[in-house]
Amino acid sequence: MCRFVYYLGPETTLSSLLTEPEHSLINQSFHARERAEPLNGDGFGIGWYKPRVREEPVLFKEVNPAWNSINLRSLAPVAHSHCIMAHVRAASPGLAVTQLNCHPFARGQLGFMHNGEVAGFYRIRRRLLTGLSDEQFALIQSSGDSEVVFSMAVDHLQSEPAAHDAGAMARALVNAITDVETAASEADSDEPSFLNLVLTDGRQAAITRYVTPGGYTAQSLYVHQEGSRFLAGGHLSQPGSESENAIIVSSEPLSDESGWSPVPENHVLLVHSDRTVDTRPIVAVRELH
Repeated sequence: MCRFVYYLGPETTLSSLLTEPEHSLINQSFHARERAEPLNGDGFGIGWYKPRVREEPVLFKEVNPAWNSINLRSLAPVAHSHCIMAHVRAASPGLAVTQLNCHPFARGQLGFMHNGEVAGFYRIRRRLLTGLSDEQFALIQSSGDSEVVFSMAVDHLQSEPAAHDAGAMARALVNAITDVETAASEADSDEPSFLNLVLTDGRQAAITRYVTPGGYTAQSLYVHQEGSRFLAGGHLSQPGSESENAIIVSSEPLSDESGWSPVPENHVLLVHSDRTVDTRPIVAVRELH
């Protein structure tokens, strides 16, 4: 499985999340504290938004381990954004280590990351792909489960009649999770799905912490609702105004300082465009006994 971090707030450098904190994402790539296997060295990726230049996120991906990337250490202190998503990958057994399999993924203005795995993916892959629109099916380039889940979520989001706010994104992710669990149930899968998902358009986001119920523990996930205070307190790079608040969501706290709260298991976290946060439960559609 993997580790990731998501940021929405005043402009800050990539390094303020990826390299500078005590337990930065690059630190989590070789010393994850809340995984049985501490290494996440099968590539990494960063997505960040520059709305004055274009609506789509900028993507930078490498198959090298994040801790060994000269390019990352050179880029991170000078690139900055109000919305950043970054991911260090631990490939599922059998999946190729390629740039196409590295997160984040993008569809137009939407960005997406996944920490976890779909239960028995190759047993239900055809079921999931059959349910996709022709447009989303044609856009899939990777060989794993994550981009398929992203495509499912995009289809659900595009079926929303209202504006695509954080609530609509949350419904799209929950509907995608429901599709996964329904397909797994139809295939009589006795494996759990781990679906910590991030969906954002650079202005707001929906983020899930989910595991199939039945005695399993979801992958770790934390939120810091006073991210500007965290950045200022740590004397990290922050070009933006400290008077504006920021939201940071991370697989593991970026420091041992207070302010990090675990996202409740089997809930979706809504990060609204005004940088307020609320959570909603995800109702299980499959339970293992």
